[in-house]
Formats: sequence, C-alpha cells, structure tokens
Amino acid sequence: MKSYNVLRILKFPLLAVLFVVLLAGFGFVVMGLWNWLMPALFGLKVIGYWQATGLLILSKILFGGLRGPRGRGGSRLHGMRERWKQRTPEEREKFRQDLRARWIRMTSPDLKPSA
Repeated sequence: MKSYNVLRILKFPLLAVLFVVLLAGFGFVVMGLWNWLMPALFGLKVIGYWQATGLLILSKILFGGLRGPRGRGGSRLHGMRERWKQRTPEEREKFRQDLRARWIRMTSPDLKPSA
C-alpha cells in the first residue's frame, strides 16, 4: 500500500521531467534536420535550438491542435458506435439516406465554380 502512494506522489514530477527531456530531444532533432536539409535544399538560414523548439511547438499547435491525449476522438467515436448499435435497421437506413442526400447536395455541379 505504501509503495503505491509513493509512486502516485512521484508520478507528476517524473512525467514532468520526461516531458522536458523529450521536448529537448525533439528540439535537437528538429534543429539538426532543419540545418542539414533546409539550407541546402531551399537556401534558408540555419536555426538555433530555441528556434527549433519554437518551430516544434508551433507545428504541434497548428497541425495537432491543443487537445490532450484523450481529445483525439476516441471517446467521441466510442459514443457514436454505441448509438449506432442501439439504432434499429430502419433508423440506420434512414440515416444513410439522409447522409447520401447531404453528400449529393454538397457535390452538386451547380455549386462548383465555373472555370
């Protein structure tokens, strides 16, 4: 019982240290790859460690969003599956037809810009 409490208390500091180490490691990897490839391929300037870390954080915000590990849609998809299982075959077919009708409306040639 005591060892469980000690692990529980040490969990946050250990995860914080792991986060800092991983961020530092990824920062060096991004810096190395940028300085190896980008100046030679595109004529861009060499960057430092803090610029590489900032680039890493910016790309995470832009492409990964600010959600936590649980925010990737797993629980949302689980709820959708449960609702789908609870529907009757008639309700499922009606849903499919409504979805097809929306898709056809979205892809209709009238909505496409003329060239």
